[in-house]
Amino acid sequence: MVFQSFGFLAFLPVAAGVCLSAARRSRPAAVRCLTAAGLVFYAAGGGWGALLVLAAGLAVSAAAVRVLTAEDVRALPGGGGPRTRGDARSAARRRLCLVLAAAWHIGVLTAFKYTGFLTGGRISPGWAPLGLSFFTFQQLWLLKEAYTGGFRPGPGDSLALYAFFFPTVVSGPILKPQAFFPQLHGEGAFRPGGRDLAAGLYAIAAGTAKKVLLADNLGTVVDSGWEHLDQLSAPAAWLVILGYTLQLYLDFSGYCDIAAGAARLLGFRLPANFDAPYRSLSINEFWKRWHITLTSFLRECLYFPLGGSRKGTGRTYLHILIVFLVSGLWHGAGWTFLIWGGLHGLGQIAERAWGAGRERVPGPLRWAMTFLFVNIAWVFFRAPDVPGALALLRAAVSAGLDPPAAWLTADVFAKEAEGLVILLPGARHWIGKALSGGLFGVSLIAALRPGTGRAEGPAPSAWGAAAMALLAAWSILSFTSVATFIYSNF
Repeated sequence: MVFQSFGFLAFLPVAAGVCLSAARRSRPAAVRCLTAAGLVFYAAGGGWGALLVLAAGLAVSAAAVRVLTAEDVRALPGGGGPRTRGDARSAARRRLCLVLAAAWHIGVLTAFKYTGFLTGGRISPGWAPLGLSFFTFQQLWLLKEAYTGGFRPGPGDSLALYAFFFPTVVSGPILKPQAFFPQLHGEGAFRPGGRDLAAGLYAIAAGTAKKVLLADNLGTVVDSGWEHLDQLSAPAAWLVILGYTLQLYLDFSGYCDIAAGAARLLGFRLPANFDAPYRSLSINEFWKRWHITLTSFLRECLYFPLGGSRKGTGRTYLHILIVFLVSGLWHGAGWTFLIWGGLHGLGQIAERAWGAGRERVPGPLRWAMTFLFVNIAWVFFRAPDVPGALALLRAAVSAGLDPPAAWLTADVFAKEAEGLVILLPGARHWIGKALSGGLFGVSLIAALRPGTGRAEGPAPSAWGAAAMALLAAWSILSFTSVATFIYSNF
């Protein structure tokens, strides 16, 4: 089940209504209902086979958490209070448990997602459970926090709900245990107020409009360009590059807006996953604003355990590069993803090596340098292979200067264009240009807007709510031609 579907529009109010009604009887009943809703949601989208794979991973995590958080204190004689049990065998047992559980999750991810890449295509399972990459990292975060003492399950802490919370189970955000479990016991869970409901609906409408009206129409331009690389002029090549930069952000941030809105309807708050990343003045700042929960996971679960910046400059640079190569490989099994991750790692290293001198560069120039770098790196992220990426970049710098051909944007708002041509037959020549120009202009404004999602803030104004209602209606009318969310493939 995808968010931009009639099925989800029917599922969400039913699931919310059942869970909120159950909460009037007891919090545990609401938790069980919401867990069941997550299982139904995932099975509808990923299938029962995929659900069984993730359920097996959940069972491994639950068993490991019990060992990792087993009682490790005992009362001192005479009632003097607890003391830590420094048992070496217990510590070794906990480390072994952590390693085995993490190996299970990484092994399952590798088997489904990377077997084809590692064997040169000779062996491949042919499918992978929906959202497996997100599920794996979230379970690894759970294990890490249980091992270090950051999380200890208490009464009512449902690991199954944490794993299958339907707003996040497919494409995140990746939830740290401390960002989720305390909410189960808070006053807001399953008790959304009027402002929560208004803000949640606003976020769902805004996210759907980002995805359906902007990202998917940008996708028609991007796909057309990639299918006809040899016909692109330099301006057309840059239009394709910029189109994908905007498409990817609006697609993924649109998903996160819908997820945050759905969670808020249930009385939960999700961590912000984006904060206007294309306004960044450096690559380091970009990764503080883009996919924030992934950045936090990689910092806490990989960069710090490797040693962070505590082992000298050379080792720091190596740790940064490892982190971003892992990030690239997590996004996809292919050399293009490794190159994309490597470019971002090298970009961060270059900024560190430049040091304070970079701060003396005027802000607009730093923004232009960063935005250009991000655009070029996204080419490898989107490309089917390395030669294809190089071909598009070559066209961007060496092809002719002819304006983009009409075929490149012919499918932008195709249904809307047909209706406008009927109403204004004399303006046929200008309608396509106006729609494509408006698409890129509005998309750029939306991508550069400061702030996060509406679901993180107050309820919208009456005018804002009316505008979102119109956009939601437009989006729903376009459901028959929407594509899947890009990040659901990861």
